[in-house]
Amino acid sequence: MIIDSPVAGVAYSLQAKDGTPLDPKSSREGEPLVFDFPVRVGPGPSFFGDQVRREGPERRFVYIRVGQLAGDPASPWSRRIKIDIHDIDEDLLDRAAGTGGVIETRITGTANDGTPSCATVRPMVRRLVER
Repeated sequence: MIIDSPVAGVAYSLQAKDGTPLDPKSSREGEPLVFDFPVRVGPGPSFFGDQVRREGPERRFVYIRVGQLAGDPASPWSRRIKIDIHDIDEDLLDRAAGTGGVIETRITGTANDGTPSCATVRPMVRRLVER
């Protein structure tokens, strides 16, 4: 997961299995933030892993915590970004499984109003990256 254009100085983190911040990072000048984590994919496809959350029978997603929720109590923001993964193209999943590659997902970390993104954010790019 790559967060392009994060708000400088604002903490972003994965959400751990227990709902706490995991691997918080912030950008000094808006450089991208990278979060690397495993997701297991089963038949269906079904998605599993410590960062995978579920909503209903099919929706699976990953949360990125922002500001206070990412562990910075001084931040004026307390937000989460939801990135769907259940809609990853099956061809891309098959190619990743066949080559041992990694699916890179890029999102924008800054909303149109200049504050940190929040709610459901659609990926700008999903692509296979060879290891």
